Amino acid sequence: MQIRRRNPNPQVNTGEVIYKSKIPNTEPQHILEEIVWYKETEVDRMRDRLPLQKLRQQVADVPPAKDFLAALRQGKTNPALIAEVKKASPSKGVIREDFNPVAIAQAYERGGASCLSVLTDKKFFQGSFDNLSLVRKSVDLPLLCKEFIIYPYQIFFARAKGADAVLLIAAILNDRDLNYFVKITKSLGMTPLIEVHTLAELDRVLAIDDVELIGINNRNLEDFSVSLQTTQDLLQARREKLIARDILIVSESGLHTPEDLNTVTKAGAKAVLIGESLVKQDAIEQAVSELFSV
Repeated sequence: MQIRRRNPNPQVNTGEVIYKSKIPNTEPQHILEEIVWYKETEVDRMRDRLPLQKLRQQVADVPPAKDFLAALRQGKTNPALIAEVKKASPSKGVIREDFNPVAIAQAYERGGASCLSVLTDKKFFQGSFDNLSLVRKSVDLPLLCKEFIIYPYQIFFARAKGADAVLLIAAILNDRDLNYFVKITKSLGMTPLIEVHTLAELDRVLAIDDVELIGINNRNLEDFSVSLQTTQDLLQARREKLIARDILIVSESGLHTPEDLNTVTKAGAKAVLIGESLVKQDAIEQAVSELFSV
């Protein structure tokens, strides 16, 4: 899928009044493109409130990042669990009304999660960087900032708020930016989790030399359908390359039962990222234990 970047309508001066001309195809074609376009304006506002120079100073003052990849390799469960602190999504709406990010994170930690993922997008997922900071103060696990990153500024901001890893989505980043963002992330001592949805995206990511962690999203971002076959197909197609480079694979989305975990584990995934099916449970700690009991 192709994600266009926002192209503002140019101003036209008629001599008396300035107005914006209408350009064809200036509406987002799907939800992912809508999110990316919104992020462009959102990050502009963030820069106005906190310039990059001051943000870098904040980053220099935070404790060193925890080793996200090592925590997955040492997994407390099989496969290792990245449990997601998630209130809502564009496709499902509010998942948990009584959303308490700290209580959820602590329940995940007690249940045996190796790492946590915290949604920070406010407009579409009802998350926040405040939630990331609160969770950082309440648990010792490595944290992934689950955000739609399109600028280096967001990587620095995530580190300042306590993130140990960031999500880089191949579908919204060109090859140059992917390479650059991986380098920036690692220079801050963080782990990049690069997410792919298709074989073409996986091949693009495999062209990057120092990739160590790849997420395969089983959700089709155009129609929101979910199939674990995505993990199976991509791993079957590139199994030898992934093994040779010792790249750890995370299967994401559509994981609800022990049988689902068995399916992606047999395919070659060493970790899973699970949000909705756990966060909506009344007893989250017990739900984690039961999911990984088989």
